[in-house]
Amino acid sequence: MLNTFTLLLENEAATVTMGRRLAQVVQQGAVIFLHGDLGAGKTTLTRGIVQGLGHTGKVKSPTYTLVEPYELTHCAVYHFDLYRLGDPEELEYMGIRDYFALSAICVIEWPEKGQGFIPTPDLNITMQYQGEQRQISIEAESERGIALLKTLQNDEQSKNN
Repeated sequence: MLNTFTLLLENEAATVTMGRRLAQVVQQGAVIFLHGDLGAGKTTLTRGIVQGLGHTGKVKSPTYTLVEPYELTHCAVYHFDLYRLGDPEELEYMGIRDYFALSAICVIEWPEKGQGFIPTPDLNITMQYQGEQRQISIEAESERGIALLKTLQNDEQSKNN
């Protein structure tokens, strides 16, 4: 098993489905960094994760609020979008550390803008255009991340057999 998992997503629906698959794997909590250009599908993937964990309402990008909380029945999901963050120190003032409980799922778009104030991720996900499709690469960065990635890889192998 490698510490990286890569595949192509055909369209928006496939991106949401991948998010739902991730939701099944990360139910016990995780810190997930999302990398990619504007429009690469980071918020769409997050929508799949949040809906896959049981949220039935809209999932919007927290571009202006920095964080959108989802208090679900069995877990808390915090969707961060740090694109407009002026200074990483602002995260300290908003009490960023309080969001990172072991059981919380924290999905962070543009994590490089919060460097030094957010923990190391369990999963680093990079999304990029590949023609009309999007390529998603998921890399494990911790022991928990390795376990999550292994489960995801096993699920993918089962699906293809």
